[in-house]
Amino acid sequence: MAALDSQEPQPAQVVLKARKSRPFYNRHPWVIDTAIDRIQGIATDGDVVELVSDKGRFIARGIYNARSRIRVRLYSWVPSEALDRDFWKSRLSAAIRLRSELGYDDPQGAARLVYSEGDGLSGLVVDRYADYLVLQVTALAIASRLELIVPLLVEMLRPRGVILRTERGMTQAEGLELANGTYWGQPPDGPVFIRDGPLRYGVDLLEGHKTGFYLDQRENRKAAARYLAGRRVLDMFCYSGAFSLTAAALGKAREVLGFDSSQKAIATARANAELNSLANIRFDTGEAFQVLESLGSAGARFGGVVLDPPKFARSRATLKQALQAYHWLNRLAVNVLEPGGYLITCSCSGHVTRQDFRDMLLGVAQQTRRDIQILEQRGASPDHPVAAGCPETDYLKCFICRVN
Repeated sequence: MAALDSQEPQPAQVVLKARKSRPFYNRHPWVIDTAIDRIQGIATDGDVVELVSDKGRFIARGIYNARSRIRVRLYSWVPSEALDRDFWKSRLSAAIRLRSELGYDDPQGAARLVYSEGDGLSGLVVDRYADYLVLQVTALAIASRLELIVPLLVEMLRPRGVILRTERGMTQAEGLELANGTYWGQPPDGPVFIRDGPLRYGVDLLEGHKTGFYLDQRENRKAAARYLAGRRVLDMFCYSGAFSLTAAALGKAREVLGFDSSQKAIATARANAELNSLANIRFDTGEAFQVLESLGSAGARFGGVVLDPPKFARSRATLKQALQAYHWLNRLAVNVLEPGGYLITCSCSGHVTRQDFRDMLLGVAQQTRRDIQILEQRGASPDHPVAAGCPETDYLKCFICRVN
C-alpha cells in the first residue's frame, strides 16, 4: 500500500476544489472534507493518496480517512517519496535527533520526542519518561501503522515498555478503535520516576492527564520561578505539583499553596513534594473558581498566582464562552494579588490566539482597575516545535505579568 513503484497500483487522487490549494502548498497537513471536489480512483480508510489541485497538479501525498472531517492527513510534498518503512524511520529519527541536539536526552528525564504536526507526523505524539515511551495517537493514519511504527521506536530507543494513550473525543472524530494500556513490553508497576533538573517526579503513565505529565510547561515553570523568590504563591490547577515544586525549590518561594479538583492529582502532588523534601508547600482539593472567590472574600493576598487551567475552548463555537471563563478566572486571581505581585497565566486552548489572550487581560485590567504589565509571552518547550505551515501547533500561551 505504501510503496510507489512499478509493482504497485497508482494511489487514488484527491482533487481539490478551485482556489482551495494554497494552504497545502504552504504545507498545512489537514485536508478538510469541504475543500475536496472529488476522488479519482478507489480510496479506502488508511490508504495512501495523492492530493492534486483542481488543475491536476501534484501537491502532496497523504493518508485517507472517510470517517474524519480531516479527510486526508498530508505527510510528504515530494512526488517521488513513498510513505514506506524508510519514510517513517527517517521522520522518527529526525525528530529524536532534534531532542538530543536540544539537550533533552537525560536517560532519567522526560521529553516529547515526536510532536505530531510539529515534526511532520500528524496524529502521533511520542513522550519518553525515563525508560518508557508513551504514544498518543489521534489519527487513523497512525493507528493503522502502529505495527510498523512501534517496532521502529523500539529499535531506536530500546524502551522497557510502550504505553498507548488515546483521547475519547479524538477516537470518535477519527473512527479509531484503540484501547489505552501497554502496547509493547513490560507495563509499569506503579509511578515512573523522572528527573527534571534537581527535582524528581512520580508520573502515572497509565491514567495521568495527557501522557502523564505537562512536558510543554517545563521551561515556563523555570521562567516563572525566577520572579517568585521570598513570595507567598498560589498555584491553581496544580495537577501533580510541578509549578509549585519549581517555585519552591528553584524560585525559593516562601510558601506555596496548590489546589486541584482531582483528589488523585493532589495525592500525587503531595507525594512529589515529599519526594523532594519540600516542607513549605501545601496541597488541597478545590474547584479553582470557588477557591479564588473564597480566598478573595477572606482577604487573602499572594505575591504570585499561577493559573494553568485545562482547555476551555475545544472548538471555535465555544471560543466566546471560553474567553469569558478566562476573563473571570484571571479577574479572581488579580483580586488576590498584592500590589507588585506576579501573575503567571496560561491557556492551552489552540482556538484562543495570543491576541485574544492579551485582549482578555486588557479587559481584566479595566475591570479591576489594576495595571497589568506583560513581562514575558511564552509558548511550549522547544521539544514541542511549531510548524510554520500549521499555526495550530502554537497552542500554548504562558504570560508572565506584574500586577500593580
